[in-house]
Amino acid sequence: LCLSSTLSRVQDNMSSKAGKGGAKAKATAAKKAVQQGVRSKSKKHMRTSVTFHKPKTHIRTRKPVYNRKSGSSTSKLDEATRQLLAGHSIINHPLTTESAMKKIEDNNTLVFIVDKRANKAMIKLAVKRLYDIEASKVNTLIRPDGQKKAYVRLTADYDALDVANKIGII
Repeated sequence: LCLSSTLSRVQDNMSSKAGKGGAKAKATAAKKAVQQGVRSKSKKHMRTSVTFHKPKTHIRTRKPVYNRKSGSSTSKLDEATRQLLAGHSIINHPLTTESAMKKIEDNNTLVFIVDKRANKAMIKLAVKRLYDIEASKVNTLIRPDGQKKAYVRLTADYDALDVANKIGII
């Protein structure tokens, strides 16, 4: 009786010590996890530039619910009217200043105020369509008031005075 009781007391003692040791091991593991962090430490990204650039994110493709334009963009004008309007939209009006008249008489050149976005080839084509004359060359400049002036030099076949009379400049 006495022997069995002491034996059970020793076993209880050992189990309580093992329990205490397990709890202690658990506590040290928790302490270590708190100090180090539960995730493994990854290497920090090295920055090679002093300026920070916002990272590029995903740009979604557009999926519109409805069309932004209700009608079609096709024009209902016939080709002849479109060509005529194209010429008129490029050439605003002829210039009738004294210096322009001198150019007409001396240099066989007509002077026009044209659309600011028109280039020399467009101006040459518009003069041909509107007045049925051939231009040998076109010089352009932007005036201080923001308008574009075009000097249209006619070929030797055409006289600028006759054309100016036909247009109604003189």
